[in-house]
Amino acid sequence: MLQRWASLVMAGTVKRGVSLYSFQEELFLGQMTVEDCVAFAASIGANGIEILPEQNIATFPNVSDAEVGAWQEMVARHGCELTCYDMFLDTKLRRDHVMSDDEQVESIRRDLVLCNRLGIRNMRVLVFVRPDILARCVPYAEELDVHMGVEVHAPWHIEHAWILRTVEEADRLGTRHLGLLPDMGIFMKHYPPVWRARFEREGACPEIAQFIVDQHEAKIMAEYTIYEVAVKLKGNPTEVRMAETLRHSPYSNPKRIRDYIPYFRHIQAKFYEMTPDARDPSLAYDEVIPELIAGGWDGYLSSEYEGNRWVQDVEAVDSREQVRRQHVMFERLLGETGRETA
Repeated sequence: MLQRWASLVMAGTVKRGVSLYSFQEELFLGQMTVEDCVAFAASIGANGIEILPEQNIATFPNVSDAEVGAWQEMVARHGCELTCYDMFLDTKLRRDHVMSDDEQVESIRRDLVLCNRLGIRNMRVLVFVRPDILARCVPYAEELDVHMGVEVHAPWHIEHAWILRTVEEADRLGTRHLGLLPDMGIFMKHYPPVWRARFEREGACPEIAQFIVDQHEAKIMAEYTIYEVAVKLKGNPTEVRMAETLRHSPYSNPKRIRDYIPYFRHIQAKFYEMTPDARDPSLAYDEVIPELIAGGWDGYLSSEYEGNRWVQDVEAVDSREQVRRQHVMFERLLGETGRETA
């Protein structure tokens, strides 16, 4: 299965980019415009811009040629390029109707067309989209030259049976326009301190919080920990919710990512917090990035900051500073000329 494309993996370059999703807090509050986000990304050398058309383009899905041109001109003006298009499949757009298979295919085709018009060659596909539906979309993807990458998102992992169905479908069809798009949240080696702090502010006692953190550190099965907290320790609702986050906090083996490099073109560099010295306390970037380099991967690491929701109850969110710190870390791990840390 994996040997099929092995000969196609060449020496590559890991590049740095940003998903506009990273700035969701500031965009929602009107503190930044889309162009502000692009300009900031350019200022830190993150020249690849991942977009969410439903969030970032007001006229979506009816986007005019003039708007497409304005996006391309704006990004080029800042020395950047559009790298990935995040699609959504609203199967329950109407309360009284679930999309048929034909309607799902048509919705995906619509996104592929807009992706191509914007000059983007990677499209993030939500993990729940069935492989057989994507197989029907492959002829459109090949015609439009867009790679459909199924998001490998926690609690799934690269070798989960559901994810491997997409790999098998790509192999069966002999296509290089269907594959995977890893979300780095699958490499959670340590429980995020910012998560713990939020749960403690909401009423989790430090002792039970520490127990949950220790269980995650030991990689105990989530259901065991949830049972211990809910039944044996008689945890309060907040403590049980904290334990339940372990269901979505997998630590995949970083060494396995190299074997799947032929199947992906883009990576969502998920993170929840960066320390002042530009280190990620939770996700194993220091193990994953060397594997990407050794495997000759050529593509963008696209920052996806999701820590805003964990701190917005106590402080102003500063997505720019968090993203800046992540790119200082990337510079270090990629062997680029470093810049001063905060």
